[in-house]
Amino acid sequence: MSDDATKAMSLEESNTKKSDTTHDSSPNGETQEGNQTLSKRQRKKLLKHQKWEEERDLRKQKRKERKQQRRLDRVSDEPGEGTTNSRKRLRREVTPSALRLVVDCSFDELMLVKDVRKLHRQIQRCYAENRRAPHPVQFYLTSLGGQLKQNMDDHDKGWVNWKDITIKTEHYIEVVGKEDLVYLTSDSPNVLAELDPTKAYVIGGLVDHNHHKGITFERAKELGIEHAQLPLSSFVKMNSRKVLAVNHVFEIMLAYLEKGNWREAFFTVLPPRKGAVAVGQEDQASQDSDSDASEHHAQDSTTPTTAPPEGNHVETSHTSKEEEETQP
Repeated sequence: MSDDATKAMSLEESNTKKSDTTHDSSPNGETQEGNQTLSKRQRKKLLKHQKWEEERDLRKQKRKERKQQRRLDRVSDEPGEGTTNSRKRLRREVTPSALRLVVDCSFDELMLVKDVRKLHRQIQRCYAENRRAPHPVQFYLTSLGGQLKQNMDDHDKGWVNWKDITIKTEHYIEVVGKEDLVYLTSDSPNVLAELDPTKAYVIGGLVDHNHHKGITFERAKELGIEHAQLPLSSFVKMNSRKVLAVNHVFEIMLAYLEKGNWREAFFTVLPPRKGAVAVGQEDQASQDSDSDASEHHAQDSTTPTTAPPEGNHVETSHTSKEEEETQP
């Protein structure tokens, strides 16, 4: 056999093997057949993925544009150089007050566990408000121990890292000079006209739902320290008792330092449920309330109702939530 014939046979065998290999293991063939057997849902999912991949660069560009816009917005909001953001700008404008506010936590044994938890939340609120106030006070927490400290350890381990606060296990009489103390109590006959920055005002850390009425006043008299009540009655008429939560008293003091006006301080802080009305405006508030009640009654009278069967008539009372709270 000639060399040319041998080469021709070898080439033919090689082509045959390639053809067989392609036929047996052609991935493209399987893929094409697989594509034909994909369900409608699978094809939809595949197209969605392909579209997502195609738009990758577009999404990246949009993210970059949004980031640049936010940077421009921050620059336009800044009043001058050296200010990084509004939060730091606010902190630079803070002017600390020399006034001292003391929360007296010596009533631990008089409270139930649920009331201790409420007191803890009120103290947390005081701390947070003082940190963001334009004129933060010198905040003292005294006689810390017992149930309150245990509750703080269990539910707020970060309290040990609190800043701008003095926490003592000792009684406030051992922390602040007796001559500087003024106990804030609603039972005091003395009305606080203005704040003295050289004084330390004590707030009773007690949540007792009026079970121990007058106890803070009696404690102040026993210790021979000054006492006073906020001028609440001079500016505000409330449809509930005058006893305020610890954080409300604290926030009112902060608001007065900021505004220099008791009326504004009270109405900035007092919650709506207290029904606070400015003194001298009670008649107007009463007229508004009567007007609303008349409109409500007129609307009810125009609505057809079906009388109950004779002998089954029940008279209902439309007592408001505030009235329920003040009824004995």
